[in-house]
Amino acid sequence: MPKMKTKSGAKKRFSLTGTGKVKALQAGKRHGMIKRTNKQIRNLRGHTTLFKADGDNVKKYFLPNS
Repeated sequence: MPKMKTKSGAKKRFSLTGTGKVKALQAGKRHGMIKRTNKQIRNLRGHTTLFKADGDNVKKYFLPNS
């Protein structure tokens, strides 16, 4: 049985916290900043943790060796 490889796109986009939650960058900041409010742009900075169900799917299918 071959080893299950980590998806290379996922390892660039997600990381795990010490407690096993999945961290990801905030969505919605690639383009179109002129139509977003300054408050919205400010709140979209940095990383966020995914919801538990989404994080479980990422760990199962995309980051199996983490």
